[in-house]
Formats: sequence, C-alpha cells, structure tokens
Amino acid sequence: MIRNNIKYGAYLIVAACISTAHAGPKEDFFRAVANDADYAVADLLKAGFDPNTTAEDGQLGLTQAVRDNSAKVTAVLLAEPRTEIDGANRNGETPLMMAALRGNLALARDLLARGAHVNRDGWTPLHYAATGESTEMVVLLLDKGAVVDARSPNGTTALMMAARYGAIDSADLLVQRGADRSLKNQRGLTAADFAASIEREALAARLRPQ
Repeated sequence: MIRNNIKYGAYLIVAACISTAHAGPKEDFFRAVANDADYAVADLLKAGFDPNTTAEDGQLGLTQAVRDNSAKVTAVLLAEPRTEIDGANRNGETPLMMAALRGNLALARDLLARGAHVNRDGWTPLHYAATGESTEMVVLLLDKGAVVDARSPNGTTALMMAARYGAIDSADLLVQRGADRSLKNQRGLTAADFAASIEREALAARLRPQ
C-alpha cells in the first residue's frame, strides 16, 4: 500500500510538471493572478499578453485579483494602460463592484481615479456595497454620483440589499440619502419586507413607507 501511494504521488508530480510545461499564456496568467505572482503577470504583459483576456469561467484578471485579494497583481494590472477598468465578467461584475463587496476603500478610490464607472445598467457597485456593515463604501459611491435607487434586473435596490443582509447602518444611511422605501422588486417585496424576513423588526419598522 505504501509503495503504491509513493508511485501515485510520483505520478501526480510528473503530471503536474507536464501540465505546467504545456500550459498556455492564458493558463499561466490566471494562475499567476490566483497566486498574486506580480512578477509573472508583469512578464506576460511585457510579452504582449492581453490583460483583458477572459478565463474559461468568464472571469477577468483584474476582477479575479480584486476578488482573491491579490493586491500585488491588482497593482500591476491597474498600472497597465491596456487594462479595461470597467471590464465585466460573465456575471456582469466589474472590479469596482468586487472592491465594493470587499469593502476595499483604497482600491475603490484607485479604480474611480482610473475612470471606473460608479453607475451601470443592472447590478451596480452600490448594490454590492450596501450588503456590508460599514457605511464608508456606501458614502464614497454616493458622493461619486451613484444613483441611490438604481434597479437591478429583478428590480432590487441597494436599500433592499442592505435590508436583506441586515446591514443596518447602510440601510439607515441610504434612507438619509434619499432612498425610496416604497419601491418593490419584481416579486412585490419592499426593503421592509426583506428586513422582516430576517427578523430585523426594528429595521423593518423604520423602512416601512410612511
């Protein structure tokens, strides 16, 4: 049994080496992004690799780097003039949306400075930011012109997202900044309904239209 395990382990090592040897630039790129190997990404870009290449799962390098907290690769891609700052993956997510979800204020500011759009059709960075307890990202996006009642494809607003995830401070802030508590999504649910669904009764009471 031990001998068989050793043979199997050796096989895996050889297979991995063969796989690496035959990997193409795209595979190398996304592996480097996942491992935060900034030097490898920089070398590929220098050799002409397109930073906006899409992975097999529809992911983009910059969005994946933000999602995976690959800070060094993110910096390299932000410094690359060819990188599309608002490039969206298969799920319609942009780097700014992912930074908003992560609550990464510094990166969000960098993306905005590079021209990232705070508003877009469908789900927006504000929808993603509203799910977090911290209001700083919500404030940043609103101050940059985010539409407070932007609707997702199913009619969801940022206020509904905050209520659904129990982000009380974000919900209160959105109301203070003019969010419409009477809006309903395609299922006929208001933000108050979402708050009630997770037993946030005090929040639900504040979110009911007056």
